[in-house]
Amino acid sequence: MTQRVELATVMDRFAVDGLVTDYAVAVDDGDWEAYRALFAPDGRADYRSAGGIEGDADQVAGWLAQSMELFPMRQHLIVNRRVRFGILEQDTGDTARVQADYINPMRFAGHDGGSTAPDFVCGGRYAFGLLRTVDGWRLRHVAVQEKWRRTPQTLQEPAAT
Repeated sequence: MTQRVELATVMDRFAVDGLVTDYAVAVDDGDWEAYRALFAPDGRADYRSAGGIEGDADQVAGWLAQSMELFPMRQHLIVNRRVRFGILEQDTGDTARVQADYINPMRFAGHDGGSTAPDFVCGGRYAFGLLRTVDGWRLRHVAVQEKWRRTPQTLQEPAAT
């Protein structure tokens, strides 16, 4: 492999990593126009394992906008990113797959008590499918595989004796 090819691969890895980060920031900030812009024209997302929907970027952005109203504070942490480049039309690197773990603490709206601790925390794994376009790397597919969640425990009254 030549230095030029190695440099191109490094630059692609940075661009792909930036796209995954932009995805998390768009969701956390509720910037649904930015969210839509991250996707290729035929891009889709699948949130069914987390109780959501599957659909094109517009449909999912609308669903997220409504669902995230419950959580005015949210912060995706996307880690352990594994990037693999593919081949499309005999040109190495036109597609990429990213597998990444996430943890997502969120705060319910209307929470009283002054605490800033999250009320809801979930974690799992993302599978991102990316495509190199004339506009740069774009999401072709996002699938969420929620593995766990922690929600507030309701306090139970002690049993009367």
